[in-house]
Amino acid sequence: MENGRTKVIAALVENKPGVLHSIANMFRRRGFNIESITVGHTEQKGLARMTITVKGDERIVEQVIKQMHKLIDVVKVSGLEPENIVARELVLVKVNVPDTKTRSDVINCVEVFRGRVVDVSSGTLTLEITGTPDKIDAFLNLMKTYGIMELARTGLTALSRGSKSIRIDE
Repeated sequence: MENGRTKVIAALVENKPGVLHSIANMFRRRGFNIESITVGHTEQKGLARMTITVKGDERIVEQVIKQMHKLIDVVKVSGLEPENIVARELVLVKVNVPDTKTRSDVINCVEVFRGRVVDVSSGTLTLEITGTPDKIDAFLNLMKTYGIMELARTGLTALSRGSKSIRIDE
């Protein structure tokens, strides 16, 4: 695989039980690894949008897209150009804050990253940060110095910039 570059694939799929399983199973059968996958409702009734990130070269992504086209529940699939997308992730991270100075320092970091404190306890803060994967990585690296107790990261979700879109009427 060429440099292990991350590629983004967007797919419109039927919004019904078993679709995620069949796509994940196709990846497994073909030996492709999913780096992240997000799935949610779309503006089009009965359809869900999947944003899948994989590592590999253009050939790998083309193979993945061809295999996905063969699946009956996949309505439309496309590779997204990294330089022409708006991409975001969300992370919730619980950080150890044993004293008021640490608590204050962590809250200052959260403000710099334009995040939010979403839960407070006597010894922890739960934080929410949304942004590019690089921003999330930078924030998590900073929080490691305070002690990450737990985290949940959504994975990438993305849309093409401008008027280009993935719709069934195109």
